[in-house]
Amino acid sequence: RGNPTIEADVFLESGVMGRGCAPSGASTGSREALELRDKDDGRYLGKGVLKAVANANTQIRELLVGRSVFDQADIDRAMIALDGTEAKSKLGANAMLAVSLACARAAAAEKKVPLYEYIASLKNQTIFTMPVPMMNIINGGEHADNTVDIQEFMIEPVGFSSFSEALRCGAEVFHALKSVLKAQGLNTNVGDEGGFAPNLRTNEEALQILMQAIDKAGYKAGENVMLALDCASSEFYKDGKYHLEGEGKSFDSEGFAEYLAGLTRQYPIISIEDGLDESDWAGWKVLTDKIGQKVQLVGDDLFVTNPAILQRGINEGVANSILIKFNQIGTLTETLEAIYLAKQNNYSTVISHRSGETEDSFIADLAVATAAGQIKTGSLCRSDRVSKYNQLLRIEQELDGLAAYRGTAE
Repeated sequence: RGNPTIEADVFLESGVMGRGCAPSGASTGSREALELRDKDDGRYLGKGVLKAVANANTQIRELLVGRSVFDQADIDRAMIALDGTEAKSKLGANAMLAVSLACARAAAAEKKVPLYEYIASLKNQTIFTMPVPMMNIINGGEHADNTVDIQEFMIEPVGFSSFSEALRCGAEVFHALKSVLKAQGLNTNVGDEGGFAPNLRTNEEALQILMQAIDKAGYKAGENVMLALDCASSEFYKDGKYHLEGEGKSFDSEGFAEYLAGLTRQYPIISIEDGLDESDWAGWKVLTDKIGQKVQLVGDDLFVTNPAILQRGINEGVANSILIKFNQIGTLTETLEAIYLAKQNNYSTVISHRSGETEDSFIADLAVATAAGQIKTGSLCRSDRVSKYNQLLRIEQELDGLAAYRGTAE
């Protein structure tokens, strides 16, 4: 998006180097760990990261030099203790995360193993799977300058025997979508995550156009290709109501839950992310009770990759899936804790990019290493998105059949 971020390089005594980059979000949860920005309007419109860089080069460096790079938990816990704040506001979650990821990369390089294999070893994980891609091919909300309220309209190519074939399906639907939009006189500019961002009359029109694109590409919606939504509903929740301004409609919690349930009855939608506001736990419970047995209900802003908040959701029977964004929590160790807490309680996991991404493909390895099952990393366009898909293709080829692509089983 043209904003600076922090990249960390970690060097070992052997000369081996590991590198990590911190991504940045657009629709952010209020309980996310703090991304430290300089707030100097004279530089990068206040988005500079000199403070975070300084923290990495001084306090974090002094803390970590001499420690074993193979003790990821020790590294991350030491940074958490040094920061001493719940939101990681002293050092900045962006500084901490970049260093945390760089340490993992350096350790993998020192051991001469692939990154996914090293990450898996941190939790004694021995089974790898290739994730189902959730491809955001129509962008709305905070990800696009258009009239569509729902933030992401995604396809999930589930009916395939390999990740590479699923990716091919996604690419073909993406190109078919472009031709469908052009035929209807709609613009084919792309949003932050590489999906198209047309001005449409209703959110449902976006679903109808996706159905047309899937058919045009020669696939079957509801059979080998399913649909998914990220409502990012906190962005249009005000004064206790959900306002779809593009359609001139407003709903209370039960009304919006029923609106979403209605969409799942009309279209092959198998996943809805952030269907209710992050603070609307009662509304989330209504939605979960209504459609949670047949639809994946993903908490993003709701859980912010935080194990303690996820535990509340588990206790209250709210949602059935968690989105994993490591910059929401700030370290690899805490990210892994959230993933495995979800797995132990039969919540599915979706490894996710941020709308403000870098070329770093770490999340591809993370998805395979943890057998997470699903990955959200945008459309089939923009190199910051495609870098993750390319890494997954490399991993699948390298594992040569040892990592299954399980489709709807995820």
